[in-house]
Amino acid sequence: MTQHGAEGHAGEERRGAAGSGGAGALAVLELLSRQEPPERFAELVDQARQSGVEGAELAELTRAVHLATGVGHALARRERCEAGLDALADTARDLTLSYGLEDLLRTVVRRAKRLLDLDLACLALSYGTAQEVRVVHASEGVLTPLDPAGCATALDEDGLGALVHARGEPVWTEDYLQDRRFAHTAGLDAFVRNEGLRAVLAVPLRVGGVVAGVLYGVDRRARRYTSGEVALVTSLADLAAVAAGRAGLLDRTRAEVAELEQDSSRARTALTRMRYTGEAHGRIMNLILAGGDLRHVAEAAGDALDACVVIRDPGGRVLASTGEFEGLDEAAVAKAALDAHAGRRPVRADTAAGLDAHSAHSAHSAHSAHSAHSAHSAHSADDADDADEGRAARHRTWVAPVIAGSEDLGVLVVRAAVPLTGEDERLLELAAQSVALLLLMQRSTAVAEGPVRDELLDDLLTEPRHAPQQITQRARRLGLDLRRPHVVVVARAEGGEPGRAVVWASSYAYRMSGLKTVQGGSVVLLLPGTDASAAARAVSAELGPLLGHPVSVGAAGPGWSADSVSRLYQEALRCLDAMSALGGAGTAASVDDLGFLGLLLSDDHDVDGFIQSAIGPVLEYDAERFTDLIRTLEAYFASGGSPTNAAEALHVHPNTVSRRLERIGELLGTEWQKPGQVLEVQLALRLQRTRDVLARRRVTATEPRPAASAVDCTGPALGG
Repeated sequence: MTQHGAEGHAGEERRGAAGSGGAGALAVLELLSRQEPPERFAELVDQARQSGVEGAELAELTRAVHLATGVGHALARRERCEAGLDALADTARDLTLSYGLEDLLRTVVRRAKRLLDLDLACLALSYGTAQEVRVVHASEGVLTPLDPAGCATALDEDGLGALVHARGEPVWTEDYLQDRRFAHTAGLDAFVRNEGLRAVLAVPLRVGGVVAGVLYGVDRRARRYTSGEVALVTSLADLAAVAAGRAGLLDRTRAEVAELEQDSSRARTALTRMRYTGEAHGRIMNLILAGGDLRHVAEAAGDALDACVVIRDPGGRVLASTGEFEGLDEAAVAKAALDAHAGRRPVRADTAAGLDAHSAHSAHSAHSAHSAHSAHSAHSADDADDADEGRAARHRTWVAPVIAGSEDLGVLVVRAAVPLTGEDERLLELAAQSVALLLLMQRSTAVAEGPVRDELLDDLLTEPRHAPQQITQRARRLGLDLRRPHVVVVARAEGGEPGRAVVWASSYAYRMSGLKTVQGGSVVLLLPGTDASAAARAVSAELGPLLGHPVSVGAAGPGWSADSVSRLYQEALRCLDAMSALGGAGTAASVDDLGFLGLLLSDDHDVDGFIQSAIGPVLEYDAERFTDLIRTLEAYFASGGSPTNAAEALHVHPNTVSRRLERIGELLGTEWQKPGQVLEVQLALRLQRTRDVLARRRVTATEPRPAASAVDCTGPALGG
């Protein structure tokens, strides 16, 4: 509308107000239809008075203005109510969205603040088994920093909140500090006064007829809340209570779903590990059924556990291994083995040695504290690292019992790359059971094949042997190749029950891929290998502790044919008899260990081998460097061990003889002049000299002789 139009309109209203009463009422209606402010209605009455309207007409106009003002207020209230209902509807629509409980409460607080144009709104909701209080607030428009948690908690416990919980209905106050309808506390009043709070509206949140929380609206000015405003906030609180219950249920459902997902993930992981454990155990069993030995089983278990595995017998000797254990704490392993057999389950080494580990940790801590102030901190740090590595190794070292019923068959020692899980422990236990099964199978096989294998070795020891081709075929059927190097070991128990030695020998021969029999009360073993001394010591070390009595062991070899077995057996017997005659009962030795006695006891009288073992390095040195160490040795022994007399016989300076003797010591070893070795050196020199004399005689015998001359046929003696 233009300015002239508005002025014309106002002039018509003034003329109407100054005219008849009907015209004044019409002007009021026009203002009302245009929703003019109340000031315009008051101007109509003032203009009528100025125009001289009096009496009934003025009263009628005043009445019309009053009614129009009331209608305007009613329309304004209706608009506010509609706006509040619209906002409430929007809030209800928002609350249907998927909110978490925290986000939902923040949305409710923001809506409440905007509905009533509050300075502050907060909501305290109690839920859960512990009645945990959650406070959410909107801080738009606050003039001072506000502690909403303290505000809501204080009001909930002492002020209006206590009335709301007691009555279960809305409570409000126009001026909190001046209201005496409820009990005041010094702390709460000080809090309200410091924060400048005055009007407070508290509305309950009901869930199932129970007040679960309170929605607070706070103003910093005195304010009288109308019934419509209270009803509007109450409706909002009811919606919030329902939505909060739904959101809480949703949160709990989500938490339960998350927990179920975790349980499902753990179950899937456990099933995967169980499947892996079953497959690994199946592979180990397939190896056993396919004829695999302990080494194959140890390798399969090590691959499955990502670990180094050692199989030990009850005496602690290694039966099979997949690698070397560095820094293995044998004391902790021994304690763990005892605990493992007692509990019939795998045991971690550091658990069994818990006291030792704790003491080591205490000592390490004290040492570290002291070394922090010492000049050797770097060295102490290295010691600490070594201690940490040792504890980590014990933490990854496990011992599993290898048992069959109540029989102890040994232990499985495992050092894993990473700590073992529960499923890994189960796999370790199954691997130990598989090892026990294989040991029992080997024992049963040895017992079943024992008579056949015993008969074969008996025939090999018989002289003269019959049907050599047939014996060779029998050996091949038993998986033996007599053309490969082998040694013969004879063991005689010096007391105790010989039956246990026979049972042990059957198992040992099977494990070593050899043969066993019993001859004259002694156990006879045919074993693959080239070192007769090592074989004798191994038999003595394993059989002696088993019987609890000394065991005399003699050995001979190696041999490379079936024909050599009987000869090696006779040499081993003579070695055993020589040991007994020399007072060496209960020890282990081979023919080679007896030195020159072995040369006498041997059937083949290996002179070359004896000379080589006694003075071979000196002979080789002379041949390579054209020296005369052998002649120096002969002169030294011929002079009674005097370097000076030997120098005179050799026509050299005594220092030269001394240097030559030092060189001989470097070649033969520092103990070459000890009584035992010096005797063998002298015998080897005499045998070497005799061989040289015989060789010269053979050369002389082949030369042509003069026909007319006489020849002296006596010649020098063998030892000259």
